[in-house]
Amino acid sequence: MTSRFTELSIDCHDPERLAAFWCEVLGFTVIDRTEGQVEIGSWEPAVEEVRARQMPPTVVFLRVPEAKAVKNRLHLDVSPIDCSTEAEVARLLALGATRTDVGQGEGRSWVVMADPEGNEFCVLRTLAP
Repeated sequence: MTSRFTELSIDCHDPERLAAFWCEVLGFTVIDRTEGQVEIGSWEPAVEEVRARQMPPTVVFLRVPEAKAVKNRLHLDVSPIDCSTEAEVARLLALGATRTDVGQGEGRSWVVMADPEGNEFCVLRTLAP
């Protein structure tokens, strides 16, 4: 018996705003929304497909009352596919991300950023040809 990684859940104050931000970052679309929750993904999940093979997980944004208090222990890494890392960082800043310091130091090959609610993520090296 095995399990499948099907969703990554992110607590936030404004699920709609954060889902919209991450849809722009990842090229995902909203696939479900309920009261206080928005799910985004690159595909429409079907139970049969998930059972048959490992599929890309979706991301679920859940409204919670408390604020983020410390550095995330789990974070997303993204890699630009059609531009330089620097160009992607500029695009993400325009979308509402910020650069942040989690103690990574200077001269790293990645850039640490935070989404509009302060959740850290990293922009890695470009995958562009």
